[in-house]
Amino acid sequence: MPASAGMFILMQTDSRPVTSNQTGPHPHLAEMVARHAQHPFRKPLSPFGEQPFDHAINAWRSHGGSLIIDAGCGVGLSTRRLAQQFTDAFIIGIDQSANRLQRHTRWEGAEPSNYITVRAELVDFWQRMALARIRPSRHYLLYPNPWPKKAQLQRRWHGHSIFPTILRLGGHLECRSNWKIYIDEMASALTQLTGLDVPAEAWHVDPAAALTPFEQKYAASGHSLWRCAIELPSSD
Repeated sequence: MPASAGMFILMQTDSRPVTSNQTGPHPHLAEMVARHAQHPFRKPLSPFGEQPFDHAINAWRSHGGSLIIDAGCGVGLSTRRLAQQFTDAFIIGIDQSANRLQRHTRWEGAEPSNYITVRAELVDFWQRMALARIRPSRHYLLYPNPWPKKAQLQRRWHGHSIFPTILRLGGHLECRSNWKIYIDEMASALTQLTGLDVPAEAWHVDPAAALTPFEQKYAASGHSLWRCAIELPSSD
């Protein structure tokens, strides 16, 4: 009988730590964040993004409750566990990979009714949320791709031109990673744009209680884990 997804991840205890040619936060981060804040994000919406967005938002509205976004949800384990944790909310998990999203059927236990996963491009989904003035109560960026090369700053969410749009959505925003520099940069960018003190902090988790397979794997491998979180002011 095949192991469950959770059991499989716990067996993988040899994951490699992030390696980078950066030894600290990127020296051009503040300049890039400021430039993106001064110029509204104007990428045209993708015609392929309308259907998954409408499907997910209609599912939330039919269910009711506050909205939680699980951005880059991968196989959807984190979305499912957030649904189990926040039973009065509705959780939308978003990932661009159909292959990853199709791997969520092997989990054991009762299936929560208060979540959905959709295949969509995150930048497009965030744009549509902003245009529709949809405000999540909670917003998670759980173990995003660190893009660890120094030249890849603009690929990290805090260095991306969509970042100010993410902040305008409001709510409790939380980011986690096993690369401290990523969280240091995220915390610095959040502090810069909000004027609030956002600390980067160590994050200790029992692998069995981890939200994502990445968090589960890294904790089981003995990696140091990090996070930052902020209560964003509401904005119109």
